[in-house]
Amino acid sequence: MKVYGSNAIRNVAFVGHGASGKTSLVDALAFVSGATRRHGSIKDGTTLTDYSPDEIERKHTISLGLGYAEWLDTKLNLIDTPGYLDYFGEVVTGLHAADAAVVVLSGTAGVEVGTEKVWEVCDQLHLPRVLFVSLMDKDHADFERVFADVRAHLTPKVVPVEIPIGDGHDFHGIINLFSGHCHYYKKGTKTGEYEVVSIPAEYEARFRQYSEQLTEAVASTDDTLIERYLGGEEIPRSEFIAAVKTAMLQGQVVPLFCGSGELTYGTRTLLKKLVELFPSPDEVKPAVAVEAWEAAPLVARVFKTLSEPHVGDVTLFRLFAGELRNGDEVWNAEHEVAEKLNHLSIQQGRERIEVERLSAGDIGSVAKLRDTHTGDTFCLRDRPIHLPPIPLPQPVATSAVVVKQRGEEDKLAAGLHKLHEEDPTFHFEYSSELGQTLIHGMGERHFDTILHRLERKFGVHAELARPRVAYRETIKGKAEGQGKHKKQSGGRGQYGDCWVRLSPLPRGAGYQFENGIVGGVIPGKFVPAVDRGVQEASERGVVAGYPLVDFRVECFDGSYHDVDSNEMSFKMAGILAFRNVAPQARPVLLEPLTDVEVWAPDDVLGDVMGDLSSRRGQILGTEPDGRLTKVRAIVPEAELYKYSTTLHSITHGRGTHRHQFHGYAEAPPDVAARVAEENRKEPAVAS
Repeated sequence: MKVYGSNAIRNVAFVGHGASGKTSLVDALAFVSGATRRHGSIKDGTTLTDYSPDEIERKHTISLGLGYAEWLDTKLNLIDTPGYLDYFGEVVTGLHAADAAVVVLSGTAGVEVGTEKVWEVCDQLHLPRVLFVSLMDKDHADFERVFADVRAHLTPKVVPVEIPIGDGHDFHGIINLFSGHCHYYKKGTKTGEYEVVSIPAEYEARFRQYSEQLTEAVASTDDTLIERYLGGEEIPRSEFIAAVKTAMLQGQVVPLFCGSGELTYGTRTLLKKLVELFPSPDEVKPAVAVEAWEAAPLVARVFKTLSEPHVGDVTLFRLFAGELRNGDEVWNAEHEVAEKLNHLSIQQGRERIEVERLSAGDIGSVAKLRDTHTGDTFCLRDRPIHLPPIPLPQPVATSAVVVKQRGEEDKLAAGLHKLHEEDPTFHFEYSSELGQTLIHGMGERHFDTILHRLERKFGVHAELARPRVAYRETIKGKAEGQGKHKKQSGGRGQYGDCWVRLSPLPRGAGYQFENGIVGGVIPGKFVPAVDRGVQEASERGVVAGYPLVDFRVECFDGSYHDVDSNEMSFKMAGILAFRNVAPQARPVLLEPLTDVEVWAPDDVLGDVMGDLSSRRGQILGTEPDGRLTKVRAIVPEAELYKYSTTLHSITHGRGTHRHQFHGYAEAPPDVAARVAEENRKEPAVAS
């Protein structure tokens, strides 16, 4: 494998909505360039970057995939990303590893939800990008409609640089505005080869119109060029290409290409323009820039960990500064350990191709590192540096997971840990309070993928369950009473007697115990036992069996026996006192509340707010936020199960949300009665 210098590398992420043609396009580019020997297809499960059994079965990308193409003495690192929002963390990861992006749109669907989401991330990272209208060979493909869609919903700076000849099954050529040539594709074309023919007469007017638009858009970004353009001077091609590249880097122009990955139409032109228009790593300032990192002799970041059968963990990393050679030792700054990079490689789909060395800006892989995880930084031991973590999306859905077969609990925990390594947007925890293993992720499709991988990779048969809710109880009134434990069974007996007074405390104040004993009616050494008894009993409240919180206990009277009294007897007296007094202190159920923020388009805002209200939500207000409107509400946690799925349905995938814990509030009587009834049938886990 040839070693490429930094100026001959392009790191390109392919992003867009699901089923827009990204994976087919990446496969076609690698094949047309000669970097792979087979032109794969989604239908046959043979594409370069969708090689996992899950991806082949579901026919869509789940994990970030890597390949490369070689064109014009340049290495193009092709980063294929998923299109569905359940795997959006992979998209963010891919864009952070790239220096530019190809935003792929379906010729039949145009701008979709996923397109808008990836565009926002590209904007945040200031990535230069081009748009590629794929699937031009499909029924109802319409380049002009997609162009208008992009101008209306993504950016007014889009400029077509190609014009398709024919749509749908009649798609057979592309007019290139840079060269002024018409590329004619014969049926059966295998590697994007074409004949240069004259522009059809019916396309002459559109060619002139778009050519003028392109020249004017590019010239307007440079004072010297605009003067020459207005003066009627023709700008040489090499100078014009350089001006387009500069305008793209400044975000002033976004070229619009077209073609078909499946038929390989338009792929050769795209390969050439990716080399000519996109920056090399040394021409851009990466999004990971931190103070003084450029002066460091070696900086690399692990952006993805793959788990492959018979190989183990494969670490993918982007080298930002310095050079790496096969067998080099690097310092893992996060875990402060040295790692030896044996069998240094680059990825071509699932294959790893060993290389002698990697230059700054390149993307590499290495297997079987002991202490390296996603997000770690490679550097030199004497020049340690920490790169900031990639800002991955926060989980929006939670579910419990249970094994179908007894004895698989340990395998479940081990499997979930490995899956988190591969996918950092997936989190899990065991809640001792709820007695459940909880998983947190991006939605139902995400969870479904997790379950399939658990079964396939680790032999764990699991299913989702509704997560229990961490209710609490408290009291609203004061009450007092006695707890008396007396047991005589021959010989030394047990005796403890205490009087306690319960009173409410403000929300969040917790538990307070006050020793009000005077005159030694209970010896001081036994009073703490009463405290422990009350605390133990309060773990199972009297409304529905949940912990009782925010109350004060005063032990103010009692009696003891010189022989039969001991700590255990007074602890039992405290338990009995709580059970006797708490029901008289107006106990109530508290439910956890969640702060919810929802972003949705105006045309479905009423439906979104209506749904939140139906979940007993309190709408706090709305405010415009970019192209969407943000709704703020407080909603009971128990009402938010599978909310991400409902929101997706209401907004047709255009809505997003995030939530965080708000606090506890008194549950309505009907809710308290329902929860108490459910717990009578199934005793509360808190017990």
